[in-house]
Amino acid sequence: MEGFPIINMENLNGEKKGTTMEIIKDACENWGFFELVNHGISHDLMDKVEKLTKDHYKRCMEQRFKELVASRALEGIETEVNDMDWESTFFLRHLPESNIFEVPDLDDEYRKAMKEFALELEKLADQLLDLLCENLGLEKGYLKKALCGSKGPTFGTKVGNYPPCPRPELVKGLRAHTDAGGIILLFQDDTVSGLQLLKDGEWIDVPPMRHSIVVNIGDPT
Repeated sequence: MEGFPIINMENLNGEKKGTTMEIIKDACENWGFFELVNHGISHDLMDKVEKLTKDHYKRCMEQRFKELVASRALEGIETEVNDMDWESTFFLRHLPESNIFEVPDLDDEYRKAMKEFALELEKLADQLLDLLCENLGLEKGYLKKALCGSKGPTFGTKVGNYPPCPRPELVKGLRAHTDAGGIILLFQDDTVSGLQLLKDGEWIDVPPMRHSIVVNIGDPT
C-alpha cells in the first residue's frame, strides 16, 4: 500500500507546484482523502482551539457522556454494539447564519476562538476548491458555485471528543460512514491514531500529524 497522501501547501508556490498538483489529483481520484501541512492557519490558534475544546469537554460534557454510557448498560454484553457511536459532540453552524452565540455552556474565549478558526477554515476551503478547479480544467469558482447552489454556502463545525472506552472491541468510535457535503476539513488529535478510511477493501489509518488539516472529499449522494 502506497503512503497516505500528504500535501505541503508551500510547494504550490514555485517549481514544485506541478508535482504537488499531481499528488492532489491522485489523492482525490484514488483516496478521497489527503492531509495538509503548511496550510497557513496559525499554529497558535490551532493549539488554542484544541486546549479550549478539551477544557470545555471536561467542564461541561464529560459527566453527561458518562451518564449516557451508564444508561446503555454495556456491562455483560459480549457482541458488538452496532447502534451506538462512542463520541461526545456538539455542532456549530457558521453559514448561512451562525448559532455560535446560541450554543449553551461555551465561554466567551471559546466562542471567539472558534469563530476565528471557522473564518480561517473557510478561507482554506475556498483555496482548496480553486485548486481542484485548476486540476480539473474548470474556471475558478466553478466548484464553489456548484456546491453552494442558489441559497449560498452551508458551513458548520462538528466538535467531537472520543473518551476512553472500557470495551473497545465492542463499540466503535464512529460506525463506518461517508460524509455528506462538498469538502470536509478535519483537525484531529495529533497523538492518537483513530481516523481510518476504507481503500481497496482495507481500513487505512490517517496518520496523526501536529498542526495538520485532513481533507475529506465529501459524498453528496
